[in-house]
Amino acid sequence: MARNAHLVGSVGLENAETVFTTVADILGERCPRIPDGETGQRGYWIRWQQQSFDASDDFQVELTHVKIPGFKDAVERSFFRIKDGVDAAALDMGALGYGAEAVASYQIFAALQADGKIPQGARFQVSVPSPMALLSGFVIFEDRLRAEPAIEAALARDIGIMQADIPADRLSLQWDVCYEIVGADGGPPLPYDDAIDGSVQRSARLCGLVNEAAELGIHLCYGDPGHSHILEPADLGTSVAFANGITAASPQRVDFMHMPVPRGRSDDAYFAALAGLTMPAETKLILGLVHHTDGAEGGRARMAAADKYVTDYDIATECGFGRRDAETIPALLRIHREMCA
Repeated sequence: MARNAHLVGSVGLENAETVFTTVADILGERCPRIPDGETGQRGYWIRWQQQSFDASDDFQVELTHVKIPGFKDAVERSFFRIKDGVDAAALDMGALGYGAEAVASYQIFAALQADGKIPQGARFQVSVPSPMALLSGFVIFEDRLRAEPAIEAALARDIGIMQADIPADRLSLQWDVCYEIVGADGGPPLPYDDAIDGSVQRSARLCGLVNEAAELGIHLCYGDPGHSHILEPADLGTSVAFANGITAASPQRVDFMHMPVPRGRSDDAYFAALAGLTMPAETKLILGLVHHTDGAEGGRARMAAADKYVTDYDIATECGFGRRDAETIPALLRIHREMCA
């Protein structure tokens, strides 16, 4: 079965044009959507959003201690808290920059596509973190629910900006769902009860922001700090629960659902939960089972295990590869291409 390759988001090359042309040259028609690589200031996922909180008059820095899975003691680090006297209901973060970055990159994408350097059928992909990612990454635990409406509204603004200037039939929008699934599996706690249902309902609201003519996808992620997960998934059980819940609750069609597969997991136990998938047929499953360190051979071993439970799926890495040595990226893309055959 011929498969397609999906790129999760970040690609550690020099700039958007280099990402677009490198991906198109190596993957060609096997990559139905191409991201701009989240190059420059966006290279480390949400870290660039520090500037949005620094610029806000409604937040102030506070040192706090957080428990990191795998560490014995809590770690001291800076978060933001809502200033005393500020009405949380009046918080306004403006636009966070995702929309403006997308519009600028799409202009490059469109020009390259018009010149025949990108396949005509490819969509321009934008990956956007969920509000809970920004809240968990920057706001003290006690203020996360208070600040959530403002962050959600800011991201909605950004989605509106990009959808106003990027034709819906050329756009593929992916929501990155990370802290939610990690929290549901026992990682850093979420600020609401019922981690799975609470996260599903929030994700469904985000799906409702996307134009029905655009492509909509979800990236389920266990993080990639230092090329390690925030928390190791025991199996795909939680991913399947999220996938079933989100596709059932979403007011819009979900076109693809990405799930991670650690390098060392080619065992039946990891994949068995896929037998319980109830996603509609229109939602393409994407398994993040490509790893540079063991190439196509290792990837095929993981595929062989997955094939016992599902057969119709595309392939990807577990997470973006924006922090990878640029010299290794062409080889990693060629592994994708080889595994699509």
